Amino acid sequence: MKKFKTESKKLLDLMINSIYTNREIFLRELISNASDAVDKLYFASLTDKDIQLNRADLRIVVSSDQDSRTVTVSDNGIGMTKEQLDLNLGTIAHSDSLAFKSDNSEAQGGDVDIIGQFGVGFYSAFMVASKVRVVSRAYGHDEAWAWESNGVDGYTITAAERSEHGTDVILTLKDNTDEESYDEFATEYGLRNLIKRYSNYVRYPVMMEVTKTREVARPAGDAEAAEGDAVELQPEYETYTELDTINSMIPIWKRRGTDVSQEEYNEFYKSDFHDFSDPACTFTVHAEGALSYDALLFIPSRAPYDLYSKDYKKGLALYSSNVLIMEKCEELLPDYYNFVRGVVDSQDLTLNISRETLQHNSQLRAIARRIEKKVTAELKKMLENDREEYERFFDNFGRGLEFGIYNSYGMLKGELADLLMFYSAKQEKLVTFAEYVEAAPADPKVIYYACGDSVERLRKLPVVQSVLSRGYDVLLCTKDVDEFCFQAMMTYGEGDDARELKNVASGDLALASEDEKAAAAETAKAHESLFAAMKDDLGGEVERVTVSARLTQTDEAPACITAEGPLSLEMERIMAQMPDASGMRSQRVLELNAAHPVFAKLAAAQEAGDADKVRLYAELLYNQALLIEGMPIDDPVAFANAVTQLM
Repeated sequence: MKKFKTESKKLLDLMINSIYTNREIFLRELISNASDAVDKLYFASLTDKDIQLNRADLRIVVSSDQDSRTVTVSDNGIGMTKEQLDLNLGTIAHSDSLAFKSDNSEAQGGDVDIIGQFGVGFYSAFMVASKVRVVSRAYGHDEAWAWESNGVDGYTITAAERSEHGTDVILTLKDNTDEESYDEFATEYGLRNLIKRYSNYVRYPVMMEVTKTREVARPAGDAEAAEGDAVELQPEYETYTELDTINSMIPIWKRRGTDVSQEEYNEFYKSDFHDFSDPACTFTVHAEGALSYDALLFIPSRAPYDLYSKDYKKGLALYSSNVLIMEKCEELLPDYYNFVRGVVDSQDLTLNISRETLQHNSQLRAIARRIEKKVTAELKKMLENDREEYERFFDNFGRGLEFGIYNSYGMLKGELADLLMFYSAKQEKLVTFAEYVEAAPADPKVIYYACGDSVERLRKLPVVQSVLSRGYDVLLCTKDVDEFCFQAMMTYGEGDDARELKNVASGDLALASEDEKAAAAETAKAHESLFAAMKDDLGGEVERVTVSARLTQTDEAPACITAEGPLSLEMERIMAQMPDASGMRSQRVLELNAAHPVFAKLAAAQEAGDADKVRLYAELLYNQALLIEGMPIDDPVAFANAVTQLM
């Protein structure tokens, strides 16, 4: 028995138990090796006219025997001599495929697409096998040789029989344990599933004997007798097996766009990404150069149920030379485009030794930047050309775009702001920032918005009505991330055209005329004692009580709540729902409408020295303003009793 070269026991144990984390990829590795062997023979036929070969005859066959618990991967590729078996399988980490790939790099990706790089994929078989036997006959040679090992002590090479060139890799599965079962790898369903999952796009047919059913043809006499007796014969079926091609071979993303219908794209999307709805948008990316790759991307027409849960995992399926490397490569998508689905395939990726991750993230970053720009461009195209579809998209995924701006502290507003949409109180439809600005007066350079839980409630707010009554529009925002996004953005547009984003429930909105400001200041000065008393009566609930410059008509609300400082009322409301809110409060201001009859009642009570009535009115107006804003009040029972007392 020959010993493995290098520190075999330690290194082989490392190969089997440390490099690979997912035992089911053993079949991917063996099929990839078989594909390389077939590729080498086909390439030889292109360079040597003495080799007569029909490419249609090249194939890989996977079979199993459940009784003997074996799995076999066979190919009719170039095969190996005794010396090559010794070198390629006896020397761990020696890659004959890598040497071939380097020597024939000019043909890579055309007639040849060599997958192997490290010479360790074969040893993944020992994750599921207690013994591996390799029978190989090199093309142009008469003798065959068998390499055999249990993956522990070493290996043997003996003479064997094989009718034609190629290689058989025969795995004897490990015994089942209480923790691990290996039987699934010998079943037709288990093997078909692994082939479809990992090797569906290997460029040569991967074939298996598959079980099928067919209707049994009845003798003509039985059919005539049944017809004469007016008896309906029930169809009978029989089970049979047939050698069938399991893999698709040519990936849909490598076919020319003109040769693929949208229906084919839709079917691929629904079957591979387990969605019953057609995608809202389909597009491709094809890059050539220092880093060549193909990408097929989809924007779903609906959000998955777990999109905003912590268990949702973003990412694109990553292939290298048509072989699945990662089902979801997170690095290919930014968080705000986590809804995008699709595949990326590149033969230029520098994989790590297990082919489960990549060595150089710079390659991924280059692809990710291109994909990000493409997604942005396609979304803008959808916004311009299919408004209805885009509005449905934004309803499903707009929250993620806004979170992208907030999470980047506003740095991404240049890329994402034009994709955002909000309901316009004035135009009564969804509009973009650009559309708001186009319809707005030149001054002041402000975009007004209000945040809450519904458009209907926001439209009725006194602070919204006061802005609308002056001829300005208000964006009514109902997502919990809206306020945070706007605070991060601060402005929309650039240079002299930039507009400040301002909550209508914040401080000075710059809408009051000089006369209105002067009148409010005069009234506030005249009733300083009243406002001081009300502030004291509210026990520190508000920073101050003042005359409103935004509520100036008798038919408007008697009071409203606004907020000063960085924390808005909406942010306070949302953060109060979080477990670690720690009682964060906005700097509340109670603004009184001096034109409303209630204000005259207040002033009269203050002049009469009726402190109890002033306190009662102060609490009523404050709680009423909170309820209108959708904020909770501290003591609903006391509020109800106060209303009853007045009645």
